[in-house]
Amino acid sequence: MSKLPGVTPSKKKDGTIYYRSSITIQGKHVSLGSFNTAEHANKAYLEACAIVREHKYELSDYNTDFTLDFTKFVILMNYRNTKIYFKTPIYLTPDFFYYYLAPDKYLIFDREDLFFYANHKLQTRGGYLFICDYGSQYSILSRYGIKNYAKKGVDYIFVNQNEYDFRYENIKVINEYNGVTQIKQEGKILYETIIHIRGNFLVGRFDNQIIAAIAYNKAVDTLSSKGIHKKYVKNYINEYSSEQYHKVYNTINIPKHITEFSEKNTLS
Repeated sequence: MSKLPGVTPSKKKDGTIYYRSSITIQGKHVSLGSFNTAEHANKAYLEACAIVREHKYELSDYNTDFTLDFTKFVILMNYRNTKIYFKTPIYLTPDFFYYYLAPDKYLIFDREDLFFYANHKLQTRGGYLFICDYGSQYSILSRYGIKNYAKKGVDYIFVNQNEYDFRYENIKVINEYNGVTQIKQEGKILYETIIHIRGNFLVGRFDNQIIAAIAYNKAVDTLSSKGIHKKYVKNYINEYSSEQYHKVYNTINIPKHITEFSEKNTLS
């Protein structure tokens, strides 16, 4: 056994020795990571002691000289200041919480999302923010009803222009449905329905967003009846009963350039 405090030697399957570092805080055992040398493992332990027992450091003090990785640093800082342990890099405030991705990059969430992000690791790739759950990847935008194809600034906006502020009041969904875009025409807000066949085809412009979404569904059905079976995702309308849906559906007229389109006209 190593004589250095906070350090436990261990062995990999190939026989290589490595060193685990950990600290016990108010009866709770917290792992600090694995290291190639006992000295590095001990340094991580001493840094953890300085945070939680000596109340040294603030979040802004983290730098590359630390042996502790930044995720552990945030976890320990939050535990010290709030007495609540999370396994993800959350820093709690009275009204919201930060989820740190890097020392200079964090997201802001409402406290009602705390349980979810305390139990799901947030990941990023090329600006795409997602979590993995049961082997699948989910964009965090889906929690706000924002579809995967949605475009920032067109289909949804950040009200205060901070793209890292994911509090519900800061995210405004403009276009909720497939094929439907909000437009302004002569000072009036309308909902334009477009379907892509070979290029974009205008289905119509409507005063009501739900009617525009139903028009998209009818355009899909019309194309399907003509033998055009693309991977269109129809809109799910939960605001209307089945009777209301079909009443609106039957009043919508699909333009000739769509009704007269045939399979032989498509490129795919």
